[in-house]
Amino acid sequence: MIPVIPNQFRRLRNEDGRIVPSPFLSGIVPILLFFFITLGVAYGYTVQKIKTMDDIPKYMGEAIKDMSSYIVLIFAAAQFISYFNWSNLGTWVAVNSAEYLTSIDMTGIPVVIGFVLLTAVLNLIIFSGSAQWALMAPIFIPMFMLLDYNPAFIQAAYRIADSSTNIITPLNPYILIVLAFMREYDKKAGIGTLISLMLPYSLIFLGVWIVLLLIFAFTGIPFGPGVGVYL
Repeated sequence: MIPVIPNQFRRLRNEDGRIVPSPFLSGIVPILLFFFITLGVAYGYTVQKIKTMDDIPKYMGEAIKDMSSYIVLIFAAAQFISYFNWSNLGTWVAVNSAEYLTSIDMTGIPVVIGFVLLTAVLNLIIFSGSAQWALMAPIFIPMFMLLDYNPAFIQAAYRIADSSTNIITPLNPYILIVLAFMREYDKKAGIGTLISLMLPYSLIFLGVWIVLLLIFAFTGIPFGPGVGVYL
């Protein structure tokens, strides 16, 4: 849609005549809404599926009927996630867990594995990867640099843990979308069902990627151009 905005409609662009950022992008949701409504209604009249104006809300209701359970679930889940973030409980657990791991004076590969496992557990209560990294990096990056580990290696270890447990945390806002699709095949499925089904995959991913990380660590294979395991 961006290329079809002529220069005459400068109000849809910013002061420099560009699209990013612009009023066009700020209002992209209603623009797309009316765009697809227009296409859908035109197509419905063309194939004679829509014969009167009363047919439009009827078909719109049928389209959203399958998402009704998801809408109810996401309302309750949004309240839970909001209150959990408001309590700062995840931040408190992350900081105290990090301080404990730094206080037990482990060295070498065991402390790296401990870092991965700690991150995997904390990811269950802090879904945002950037927020969790912002909490853990100031504590662990200096600690691992004192142990001669490259920060890039530690970030790779962090990403292994962070990506392994995303699918089994109830704080993942996208888990409800997966659950909505899952209920098309199993009407009795709930969050517990989804987590129990995905838990084996999560543990396998975590285990295999830890082994892969250890292979890089013991063989000295660089993670990228000029980036090794050690400083």
